[in-house]
Amino acid sequence: MKNAVLLLGGICLMGCGTSMKLAVPEKFKEQATMQHVDGARGNRMSFANFTTSKIKRGMQVSYPGWGRPFFLENLLWNQVGISKAETIENEKAKFRYAITDGRNTVEVFAHERQMTRKHEYEVMDNRSILSGMEVLQEHRYVFSALIAVDTAQEAKNWELMMTNMYDRHAEHDKNPFTFVKQEDEGLATNGIDTIHIKPLSIKKTELSNGKTGQLPFKLMSGYELRTRDGVIAIVDLIDRNIWFYNELTPAEKLNVSAITTALFARKVHDTKW
Repeated sequence: MKNAVLLLGGICLMGCGTSMKLAVPEKFKEQATMQHVDGARGNRMSFANFTTSKIKRGMQVSYPGWGRPFFLENLLWNQVGISKAETIENEKAKFRYAITDGRNTVEVFAHERQMTRKHEYEVMDNRSILSGMEVLQEHRYVFSALIAVDTAQEAKNWELMMTNMYDRHAEHDKNPFTFVKQEDEGLATNGIDTIHIKPLSIKKTELSNGKTGQLPFKLMSGYELRTRDGVIAIVDLIDRNIWFYNELTPAEKLNVSAITTALFARKVHDTKW
């Protein structure tokens, strides 16, 4: 993957009315090819000469629960008309599929797990507008996938891992309005080569009248796949496109396609537009 593009700057969103598009830098466009992914986030995907089998999904399970009861704390909170409770939400899912370029095939076996822990404050006077306040305490998201090559290929299996972690206590976060960010990141490796996967978060927009504005928050828009030599692919979550660096070998492009379709296929981590 030598001579890959070293810089990926100037990412922004362009809005036309209510629509927005990921603007890929011209320098990368000149050395890359864009492919639209038909069926992204569905049960079968295709683009260029790549097709997936039907995505077989296990049962997606979500189960809420209660944490600590805060008996002693509530003796004090109740005196001012407030009750405190802890809720824990768990969710998990798994899926598998195959993807082929017409010559070689790889199998993808993936698992998602997510846990969110919150403190809830209820005002005993139901007429209060403050009733039902939630304060995020902890969030853990882990996505893992095995990309297994067929026996006809002289290649190694790849492992993909994406995470998004938050712990209020460990980070000494005093902001009660912290929310779960969508910006997961991770890497894929076969034990020799490593691809780093970074989120693309955007605040700048270009409106239809040509003026540039700032969003009041970061907007998750895609991922950048990078090796030590530079950027090899960009995943556009908005328009569901993949930009491939032109110098990738067929084997490298198949592996990148397996990684990117696995990101599109997730259900627990919701990056839909």
